[in-house]
Amino acid sequence: MDEEAITIRLTHDQAFVLSDWLYDVMFQSDDLEGIVRDRAVWSPIYAISGTLDKTLSEIFMPDYGPRLEAAKERLRANLYGGADEPTAPGQDATAAPQAHQIERGTALNQGESD
Repeated sequence: MDEEAITIRLTHDQAFVLSDWLYDVMFQSDDLEGIVRDRAVWSPIYAISGTLDKTLSEIFMPDYGPRLEAAKERLRANLYGGADEPTAPGQDATAAPQAHQIERGTALNQGESD
């Protein structure tokens, strides 16, 4: 099998927020196994995290927290049209961006019976 590299493009804010989340999941909460049960997925997660850590200078800056919050607010505003929209787990799915409402793989469509 050809191991051709794949390029993923993120905005700087997306990369910064994702890097922070990955750090929390992988090192702070020690819950990567609880979130990602298939260890094969860990390889790309570690690759992405390492690439982000090498790329982002913000992770070493003393004003990391305020920069992170500003990046999150900009992303929320771009996604939901307003920075004050809820993004907590369990929020109404109809408020999620359309891309998050699309099911992938072999999942049944909502109108089909079992």
